[in-house]
Amino acid sequence: MSDPVDRRDFLKTTTVAGSALALSAASAARVYGANERVGVAFLGVGGRCQQHIDVILEMKKKGLKVEPVAVNDVWDGDAELGKKDGKAQGRGLYPSAKRCGLDVDDKNRVTKDYRKILDNVKDADVVCIATPDHWHAKMAMDAMEAGKDVYMEKPMTRTIGEAIAVTEMAQKLNRVVTVGVQSMADPTWAAALEYVQAGSLGHVFQGQTSYYRNNIEGQWRYYPIKKDMTPKTIDWKTWLGTGVTCAGEKIGPTPKEMPFDRAVWAQWRCYWPFGGGMFTDLFVHQMTHLISAMGVRFPGRVVGSGGIYLEYDGRDVPDTATIVADYNEGCQVIISATMCNNTQLGEMIRGRLGTLRFTGGGDYMGGFEVFGQSIAGGPAKPKAGFGTPIHEYKNEKSGNATYALWENFLACVKDKKRETLSTPELGSAAFSTVSMGVQSFRQGKVLFWDKDNKKAVEADASWASNLEKRSKERGKPSQILGWKGGTKGSTVVPPAYQKLEGPWTDGKDPAASGASSSRE
Repeated sequence: MSDPVDRRDFLKTTTVAGSALALSAASAARVYGANERVGVAFLGVGGRCQQHIDVILEMKKKGLKVEPVAVNDVWDGDAELGKKDGKAQGRGLYPSAKRCGLDVDDKNRVTKDYRKILDNVKDADVVCIATPDHWHAKMAMDAMEAGKDVYMEKPMTRTIGEAIAVTEMAQKLNRVVTVGVQSMADPTWAAALEYVQAGSLGHVFQGQTSYYRNNIEGQWRYYPIKKDMTPKTIDWKTWLGTGVTCAGEKIGPTPKEMPFDRAVWAQWRCYWPFGGGMFTDLFVHQMTHLISAMGVRFPGRVVGSGGIYLEYDGRDVPDTATIVADYNEGCQVIISATMCNNTQLGEMIRGRLGTLRFTGGGDYMGGFEVFGQSIAGGPAKPKAGFGTPIHEYKNEKSGNATYALWENFLACVKDKKRETLSTPELGSAAFSTVSMGVQSFRQGKVLFWDKDNKKAVEADASWASNLEKRSKERGKPSQILGWKGGTKGSTVVPPAYQKLEGPWTDGKDPAASGASSSRE
């Protein structure tokens, strides 16, 4: 996630994969209808949600028929928290209500109980969910059942079961849902997918990405704790989710299990009951757009590793972590992060014929460069650097990616089109991969994805043994990622002497006897 200042820059142009996203003031009536207004309710109005409010207020200012109509938060709020253009922006229920121009005495539109909004605010057409992770799924499903379309922050849920349930409900009820991975507004990923699918990289076997930061305060400890955060101003039991279930799981602990703590409240990403640390906060960003560019979704096998190596400050979640996800398509993804060093690993897709390296950073990439591979016989030393690119894609888009994602979402709401730039189908695949990494790290186990039952299961030795068997049989997979139309067998061109390979049966040399080589 880039610095919040980047997100506030005005969006100049936002065309993604050839589809115009910009909704100018002149086109507002055409998009929404001459008298039709889209009402937006905000559930969870903390720091990130202020940027969503910024977007809607900016759209309204530009003449688009969109309006903030309700806010929900369990905290009264603090008008002095958060700065924009040198002025306090505020956080929480009542400051956010004032920002949105709402009557703070309207208990249906300004409330600590989000269900009042769903039940009573009829002009709330869409909801924006920016609560802590453990409330995402419940709120999204309740909103869809109430007839609302949903913009939900990433990660889309806290558990894999919730992610599958949200996706299936959106499909069943035909609701428009966008998962707030703002980088998906970048056309770079669609351009990379087109390049991969054309077979230009040959067989794609590996993608890599990272999210490295370095902050002496400790990751997420930069969210301030204030004295006025107390059980009198915060509905702690509701925030915990005590007694609430979603997709057959409890969403939170009881106050007895988790007594009120300002740090847990304000810096909840540091604690497992409410999120997944850097795995789900940071990895989800990178995983979503990388698997989109590679053309894969759910993994076959996942292992997660890492630990708390430097940030011993009472947190649960690690400060250094890596996930390796293997896919049945014949490739893997490596994603790594640390909170203790900001030198990135680099973001690229590797194929047999070339390497596609993404350039730039933040919500909008600079594009990508492709470097050819020199494939020859014999061992070779590792190559330093990349050389001269054989192909370049330059992304001309810039500005506020959150704004662009909202434009696309609202256009899809108008057209009742579920295929947004960041669908729950993509979001659930990215989240499930990352969540499997969390489980692997915490349980000390390697996990498989059970595609029939849509859940993670403990792995066995079959991943390696099946590949070894296929190698011995010179296997013939029906489809290999990155080869247009598929390919059969190995991508290796064996040297001539490899024909001498083969077991000696009854002491006889297969080559001397004229028997067929196992290579033929």
